[in-house]
Order: sequence, then C-alpha cells, then structure tokens
Amino acid sequence: MIMAYSKLPIGINKRPLFQCWLGLMVLLFLSCSRAEPTISYGFIRLVYYQSSGRPQERFSFFVLPADDDGIEDINELYLYFDREGLFWTLSAEDWISYESEGQTWIGSRSITMVDGENLPRGQYRAVIMDKGGEKSERIFSFDAPEEPRFAFPVLTVVDGQYRIESLYPVNRFICYDEAGELLTIIDAPAKEGAVSVLNLPSNARTVALWAEDAEYLTSALTELVPIQ
Repeated sequence: MIMAYSKLPIGINKRPLFQCWLGLMVLLFLSCSRAEPTISYGFIRLVYYQSSGRPQERFSFFVLPADDDGIEDINELYLYFDREGLFWTLSAEDWISYESEGQTWIGSRSITMVDGENLPRGQYRAVIMDKGGEKSERIFSFDAPEEPRFAFPVLTVVDGQYRIESLYPVNRFICYDEAGELLTIIDAPAKEGAVSVLNLPSNARTVALWAEDAEYLTSALTELVPIQ
C-alpha cells in the first residue's frame, strides 16, 4: 500500500489512502493490545506452625485475580516487602488454587523467611503478571502482634477421647485419610469428648487442630494426631 501511495500523482486520492492506512494502524494496535490482569481482592494471614522450638511463622497469602483474557493467562504472582527489599515469587506451577463461591483464588500457605526469622509486619505489595507481560499491583497491610496472643494449642487423642488445650476463639479439626489427603474440616463442639461424637469420615485416620483468632488474622496449626 505504501508503494502504491508513493507512485500516485500528487493530490490524487491522498485522503482515502491516508484514512485506510490510519484505520489499519488502529486495527493493528487493537489486535496487539492485551487485557491487564487485576487483583480484585486478597488477604494475608499469619499461621503459627508447630515446631521443636518456638512456633514457626508462615503467611497464608491469596488473591482473587481477574483477567479479560482468562485467569489461565496469568502466570506470575509476586509479594514484595519493599522496606527491607524482600520478595517472594510464585509461578503458575508453584501456587495453590482453590474455588470458593464460583471464584478461583491463587496463592500460597507457605510464605516464610529463609532463615526462620519472624515475618516482618507492615505494608506489602502484591504484583500479578500475565503471559503478555501486562501487570498490576495492590497494597496490603499486615500488622499482626509481634508475639502470639495465646499459647500454642495442644491436641491429644487417647483411648478414643480427645482433649483440646486452646485459648483461641475458634477451634476446628482438620481430618486426613491414610494417604494424608484432606477429607474435611469440622468445628470442635467442645474442648474434650469422645472422638465418636465428632462424626468423622469413616476413612479418617489422623486429625490436626486449627485454632483461629479472626480479629488479628492469625491461626495456629498443630501436628497430626492419630485417631485409630
């Protein structure tokens, strides 16, 4: 088209050719543009994990992504703590995804410090990126207590009787089968009682206690305890 335009006598059909060229350029731009992914919502929660020494801190970090090209177009998720130059990278192969009310969340339950130190409190920045390099970010603030508000909970099961020692407001049983696969989560009806009254799945073999303090977005997870 450009060669044809250059051969035309001056003043003949310039405007139609220019309009055609401009229209093609607009179409080319639109065809090359990509939808920018966004973070509709997200959360950071602190989880204390049982260890031989003091409880280990990990973040449970999840976002609700949105992308007009489909969330399968999203391939990278980052979490930054700019004040100390810290960052964590999650690829599509690394993150966990789960469905809730018809929406897909992506993230990790294992954000931790390499040296085992406590995770810093303050402002975090989440960045999401798609395969075309388009990205967006969202700021999250996390200000959990520097020290646990409650002692780490204890769960014991002996002779078909369970006992919970926990000051956390909410306590739940997480049930697993023989292969370690998650079966269900059940609210603890009382701090102690017979395992039989919990109506656990018949193939449940171990349970862990999930103790939660929703006000401060913190939880504690005990090690697995055999029930049979």
